[in-house]
Amino acid sequence: MSETAEAKADNGATLAVEVWRGAAEGRYQRFEVPYRPNQTVLDVVTYIQRNLDPALAYRFACRVGVCGSCAMTVNGRPRWTCRTHTSRVVKDGKLKIAPLQNLPVLRDLVTDMTPFFEKWQAARGRFTAGDGSKDAFAEVAPESPERAAASAAIECINCGVCYSACDVVAWRKDYLGPAALNRAWAAWNDVRDGDRAGVLKAVSGDAGCHNCHTHQSCAEHCPVGLNPTQSIAGLKRASLHAFLKGDLRS
Repeated sequence: MSETAEAKADNGATLAVEVWRGAAEGRYQRFEVPYRPNQTVLDVVTYIQRNLDPALAYRFACRVGVCGSCAMTVNGRPRWTCRTHTSRVVKDGKLKIAPLQNLPVLRDLVTDMTPFFEKWQAARGRFTAGDGSKDAFAEVAPESPERAAASAAIECINCGVCYSACDVVAWRKDYLGPAALNRAWAAWNDVRDGDRAGVLKAVSGDAGCHNCHTHQSCAEHCPVGLNPTQSIAGLKRASLHAFLKGDLRS
């Protein structure tokens, strides 16, 4: 923030903040909040809840960009609110804060993450152990292409920002979504997994990886710099090769 903006903040400047209230049906409620240097959007929401309306519902935990639970829609864009400074997103002294899109709204800024995590499970992004009594101990070379691919996708913390930003999820509710498919790509590249073919079967169905339109919205919005679009492209190639080899035929 510039020195001028800092001076204004110290001289009683305020923000006009519109916050979504209600569930799927609701309205925006306006609040006046002090505008302070280095203030985050999460600070704004917390100020409202602690000083203006204690009934406001929202989620947060770590406050330092680790957990991802504070994700909301800020001026039309999904963001981690603890890492978003108001000085970078405020428009004409105004903020508009809403829950994440593409998820059911429970109340105010809180969404129901159940569909998101159910798709994570449907994409088979979990580790499946092999038969340890028969298989030799798997050694994964750090420099191997598989390890590099898995490492590039593994840091997702399930914040839901990419899911909220995804254009395909917006019009096709059964689409698995970028986070689930990104995790499936990491699982498929784990050579220790006992059911890698099962991963491809899970993601190559009617609502799977081949529905991605490569808009790159997920990569553009990811707070930790992951590229789910790239992971999904990898799943497309792998599932096509498996189909041509007959591995995906029931």
